[in-house]
Amino acid sequence: MSLKISVIGAGPGGYVAAIRAAQLGAEVTLVEKEALGGTCLNWGCIPSKVMVSAAATMRQIRHASLSGIHLDSPPVLDMKTLQKRQQTVIATQQKGIDALLRQNRVKVICGSARIEEKGLLSVTTPDEEKTSLKWDRLIIATGTAPASLPGIFPDGISCLSSNDFLRMESLPSSALIIGAGVVGCEFASILSGFGAKIDLVEMADRILPLPDLDVSASKLLAREFKKQKIGIHTSRKIVHLEKDEDGILVKLEKIPSGTQCLEKPESLKATCLILCVGRSPNTMHLGLDKLGLKTDDRGYLAVNDAMETACSGVFAIGDVTGPERIMLAHVASAEAEVAAANAMGQKKTMYYNAIPSAIFTEPEVAFVGLSAEKAREKGFLVKTTTVLMRSLGKAHATGLLGGEAVFVTEEKSDRILGCHIVGGHATELLAEATLAVNRKLLLKDIAETIHAHPTFSEIFSEMAFKGIGQGLHG
Repeated sequence: MSLKISVIGAGPGGYVAAIRAAQLGAEVTLVEKEALGGTCLNWGCIPSKVMVSAAATMRQIRHASLSGIHLDSPPVLDMKTLQKRQQTVIATQQKGIDALLRQNRVKVICGSARIEEKGLLSVTTPDEEKTSLKWDRLIIATGTAPASLPGIFPDGISCLSSNDFLRMESLPSSALIIGAGVVGCEFASILSGFGAKIDLVEMADRILPLPDLDVSASKLLAREFKKQKIGIHTSRKIVHLEKDEDGILVKLEKIPSGTQCLEKPESLKATCLILCVGRSPNTMHLGLDKLGLKTDDRGYLAVNDAMETACSGVFAIGDVTGPERIMLAHVASAEAEVAAANAMGQKKTMYYNAIPSAIFTEPEVAFVGLSAEKAREKGFLVKTTTVLMRSLGKAHATGLLGGEAVFVTEEKSDRILGCHIVGGHATELLAEATLAVNRKLLLKDIAETIHAHPTFSEIFSEMAFKGIGQGLHG
């Protein structure tokens, strides 16, 4: 008799877990309260990349004269048409997921799931009908929702959440973006590409204050942002906020660092404010107490490296497990593979040593493995090799000159520990670096691999040759 596996949440973790468990022989039911694809497809990765693509097109048009292309009038953004395209892309992807689930005989129920006891879920459908669902194994993939700040409540008009931003029907002339992490920086690039005036506010001392990203990459992106006239206000917090018919006024105060801060508060005004201050887990109404499960103070669920919670046979994957396990769609899908296999009695372990991170700013930022600082903390004797993007012929041909790539290697063996890239097509280049870190390749392995010319991928051979003391162009 087949094991009954229930999966709560149909994002990139949940639907992958459901399909893989079904392929392994389970009778699978997938419960989703909103739409197939979860946050990534409906409110995150995909709709934002539609906007990133549109912003890149606007930039190309504005700089078309450099290639001898002259326009009679400047480009005009039609947000309603862009939103329509966004929804078309989402619908196409949803249909694809639905077809995959049907093909693999996964039963899908639209509704909100709640744990009643071990082995039993109750599901409330949108029309308030309730049904019971028995399970032998449970996989929780409920994801997260946009977080807010005390006293600041998104209204969808002048104060926007990240969800509100992705559905806006008109372009603001200016915006204050609170939070300069991945989402905040991507939104800044999008709006700047569209021609809006942008100010980024961040409590940390740098934009993209990610623990695994080299500080030099954050500094480089900040320089590129300033060239685009994006205002950057780091080590700042909001101490006052006012709304009026013209938009939002905030006062910022510098956060002291070691010495007393004597700077006067800074005032910024914009058409709207966009909150990009992280995520909150969707665990509150799941009934975890019925399984004896407790979340941490922030609401996240703890799991082991088999993706299993403290309750035997209950697994959790994706954003709901917290930022320490890296909240990315492709990580959720990888965790899904592990959870599904282990739910079916296999013994698989989730590893996080070679997780690629892609940030779709202008220029793009991509990294994998260890930063130099993290590598030293782990006891490695570290060597870094840096090559500027402008050393590549393709960079000159396309005009994408800004940026650099860095290999972080173990000094004695030349083993590649990490790679950090800022520049054109950085996110597409990342796969080679991820393979190098994952397979523990050496610099000579990359140097002995022929890279096509002229391509941006040549940055890897340039770094590798330079790293072994045989640098050519870099």
